[in-house]
Amino acid sequence: MADAVHLRSVVALVGRYPALAGADLDVAPGEVVLLRGGNGAGKTSLLRVCAGLLRAAAGEVEVLGLDLRRDPRAVRRRVGLLGHSTHLYDDLSVADNVRFAVRAAGGSRAAADSALERFGLGGRLGGLRAAHLSAGQRRRAALAALWARAPELWLLDEPHAALDAEGRALVDSMIGTAVAGGATVVLASHEDAAVADLPVRAVTLAGGRVGEVALAA
Repeated sequence: MADAVHLRSVVALVGRYPALAGADLDVAPGEVVLLRGGNGAGKTSLLRVCAGLLRAAAGEVEVLGLDLRRDPRAVRRRVGLLGHSTHLYDDLSVADNVRFAVRAAGGSRAAADSALERFGLGGRLGGLRAAHLSAGQRRRAALAALWARAPELWLLDEPHAALDAEGRALVDSMIGTAVAGGATVVLASHEDAAVADLPVRAVTLAGGRVGEVALAA
């Protein structure tokens, strides 16, 4: 079976800066990989390359069997990226934001509404304009949209950021459920405990390159 992610000697530029400078990474289907590294190490850039949002300047990029050097958009409906920005439209309600994101990815309104309830965004809160949300509520809305889409590959950049203890536990449960359903997860996090109940392989990034580190299940 082909890898869910296959990167070889990948170079990616942010402006003129080489955010990735020859990165190699293979992720098997159904695997959970934790990305470690300091600020500027290349974690966010690696996730964006896998999502088809940052084009590689050199190297091989295959995600879910698709060559993203040839067409970076080909994989976008099959991949879900949770980044630092929630990409909500401030003039739309929470519910409409989630429904719009899910519909754009080919999902159903029923899936969106179920996700809103799961993430505590139903009822009155769902009717609020996104402009009035706290940082944690915006994060929950982005997570609800991701959950409703049910992507094959989950790309999570600091998924616990801005969340309270309840929200963090919900993220952990979401990751576990996604993996149990056959999804592959690649996440950048400073917290090993976020995935402590799952078999995890950790890799470190430094200077835009990848080095492996073993993590116990």
